[in-house]
Amino acid sequence: MTLPNLITLGRLGLVPVILVLIGQGAWGAALALFVVAGASDALDGFLAKRFGMESRLGALLDPLADKALLVSVFVALATVGALPVWLLAVVIARDLIVIGAILLARLNGRRLAIRPLLIGKLNTAAQIGLATLVLVARAGDFPIGGAVLVGCWIVAGTSLLSLAAYGRVLRDGTGSPGARP
Repeated sequence: MTLPNLITLGRLGLVPVILVLIGQGAWGAALALFVVAGASDALDGFLAKRFGMESRLGALLDPLADKALLVSVFVALATVGALPVWLLAVVIARDLIVIGAILLARLNGRRLAIRPLLIGKLNTAAQIGLATLVLVARAGDFPIGGAVLVGCWIVAGTSLLSLAAYGRVLRDGTGSPGARP
């Protein structure tokens, strides 16, 4: 167990706390812990790379912690009416389809090393940005409905584009964009 892995586990532990805070309308505290969780993601990655503490466990835990945090926060924000349910459906459907396709490929004997794509990273950044925007707006009682709507469409668009990109990678069977088997 490395220090970066412990930090990642701590981030996973923050998820239920953040969800409870959102459910209770404690927006400032939820925002603060969401920022701490985001900083912990940057810290564990830095430590792992800088000090050679990368591990197979960390390679699995880190993206799991990221997905758990983002999807859970989106579910909580949709549940309290801060995000539209249709956006939650797009975000979850995208993740389920990609994960399902990877699992199906593996069940069919295809071992793919799926690497993050730029559009996937942009989608994650858009999700983080939108969640942060909503939390900041709720914590400060700022009326920013138009910005949230634009953010929702950006997240939906990048979700669909990343789904298409990962679908192409899986179809090609290479695990990397644009390459042919």
